[in-house]
Amino acid sequence: MKKKILIISGGTSKERKISLLTGREVAKELKKNGYAVKKCEPNENLTHIVKTFKPKIIFNALHGQFGEDGYIQSILENLKVPYTHSGVIASAKAMNKEISKKIFSKNKILTPKYIKYSFDKSKVELNNLIKKKLNFPVVIKPINEGSSVNVFICNKNEIHKKLIKLKGYRHILIEEFIPGREIQAAILGEKKLGAIELKPQRKFYDYEAKYNVKAKTKHIIPVNLNKKKYLELMKISLKVHNLIGCRGVSRLDFKFYKNKFYLLEINTQPGMTKLSLVPEISAYNGINFINLIKIILKDASTNK
Repeated sequence: MKKKILIISGGTSKERKISLLTGREVAKELKKNGYAVKKCEPNENLTHIVKTFKPKIIFNALHGQFGEDGYIQSILENLKVPYTHSGVIASAKAMNKEISKKIFSKNKILTPKYIKYSFDKSKVELNNLIKKKLNFPVVIKPINEGSSVNVFICNKNEIHKKLIKLKGYRHILIEEFIPGREIQAAILGEKKLGAIELKPQRKFYDYEAKYNVKAKTKHIIPVNLNKKKYLELMKISLKVHNLIGCRGVSRLDFKFYKNKFYLLEINTQPGMTKLSLVPEISAYNGINFINLIKIILKDASTNK
């Protein structure tokens, strides 16, 4: 009898398109390898679908708000079917950039300095606060988005124009800009899976650089680091994966500047598309796409 896997993808977040791509790629690979697969949206029909389809495991292919912030995870807990990736608390911690940065700092993990901003200051007050705490340029970003959605690098002259684009959020982070190399690392269970360096042609590794092949972001693997620095990178990555309480796979985004790693964030639901980094890192380290998916499924089944 074929093992039944339910894939939840799509959703309502700004990362809907990427989630659908992840769901499609995972479904195609599983079907090719003899699994019975059903795809669905995370809507009011979910409970009914689970009861009628009776999946062995739910593959959570959602990205962004509702999908990786603990919300859908709390629903899946009540359905009592094993599901992939991190649980409720770890997902909520990782998705909230302020909470995760506090965890990093408390545990002596280097991360850019930041200010939490609630659109409650005049232009002059904000400029003075940034000058005192951070200095320009700065990075502005929502506290709870992924895939570099609505992330901007700003100098003093443009920050207030960019902030208008983020008015829909209650709180945002204004973060110290760290130049240097873009390096991302992946953890799979307790395994230090590996790392990749990105050289975007754009200003930084933003949404377009991540998902548009025309952006021509260069992927460099293996990363050009000496053995000591590479081991340090992977040690930090595994430590943070465990500090947050992640399950399955996670991807950690770093800047490498003046021989130091600055952790920007941890992603508990990394993409599984043709342009995604975790499958690329995995393949380089001898784990093909179907085996990567099987490991993620196995991790879910052992964490019921």
